[in-house]
Amino acid sequence: MTWKCPKCGREFSRQNQDHYCVKPQNIDEYIVAQDEKYQPRLKEIRAILRNALPDAEERISWSMPTYWKGRNIIHFAASKKHLGIYPGDEATAAFAEDLVDYDVSKGTIRLPYDQPLPENLIRRIAKWCFEKYSG
Repeated sequence: MTWKCPKCGREFSRQNQDHYCVKPQNIDEYIVAQDEKYQPRLKEIRAILRNALPDAEERISWSMPTYWKGRNIIHFAASKKHLGIYPGDEATAAFAEDLVDYDVSKGTIRLPYDQPLPENLIRRIAKWCFEKYSG
């Protein structure tokens, strides 16, 4: 049995499947489309990444806010239980010792909403990714 979204008409195998009825065209649209309670955290991660990656372009890739310079550098996205940062497998392996207190798998770092963002760590990972992937 499938479920059909009443807004966009797309069909899904799960009832009330989370999805984007209209894909955001930029990071501002992405943030505004999220639940209001997640928006401050999304703005905070955006500010950290903008500061760390001044030479990267902001764009939407894979329906997520992305920092790009010749290729995707790092993504972030809101989930119900955490803020996800997606620097890739090599980055999570390189920073494994720094990430022991976080839920990490397959190039994904899950940061709980009820804890402060590890700003310095995020900045270091973003800069590492920029150096690794934009060169």
